[in-house]
Parts: sequence; C-alpha cells; structure tokens
Amino acid sequence: MAVTLDEMKQYLRVDFEDDDTMIEQYIAAAESLCLDILRSEDEGNLDDEKVKIAVYYTVAYWYEHREDADQLELTLTLRALLFGKRTEGF
Repeated sequence: MAVTLDEMKQYLRVDFEDDDTMIEQYIAAAESLCLDILRSEDEGNLDDEKVKIAVYYTVAYWYEHREDADQLELTLTLRALLFGKRTEGF
C-alpha cells in the first residue's frame, strides 16, 4: 500500500482502532480505483504525490459519506485530479 493505515488515520484524525479494518479496506479499494482511472496496473504509480492525495481524498470521502456516497461525483473528481497522469487509452 502506498498509503499506510497510520498515515490515513492521521489524515482522517481518527485516534481509535475500531474502524482500522474498514479503513484498510477503503485504502485498498481507493488505490485500485485510482489505478483504474490512471488506466494502469503498475502499483509504482501509487508512489506519486498527486496519486497519494487522490487516495487520501477517496478514503476520506468514503469514510465521511458511508451511507450516501455519490460514486459518479467521486469518480469525476478523481479524473480531474489525475488527468495529467492518466495513460491515453483506446
């Protein structure tokens, strides 16, 4: 993982362990989503600062909007954030 549980908990300002498993799952899913948006399978791309910020944003969004997340809005935001790093497709 490019983003550790401790880094993510610090970003979220979470100081308890009750949600650790959920946050770890969010991190893995966020990294996968960002790689999909980048059109890449290379996990080395996750070390880029812009991609890390996208992972932080995604996990925070899912964590804060557990019951009412708008996945289309999230995906469009991530596309805008990662546009410059996205591999050309088709």
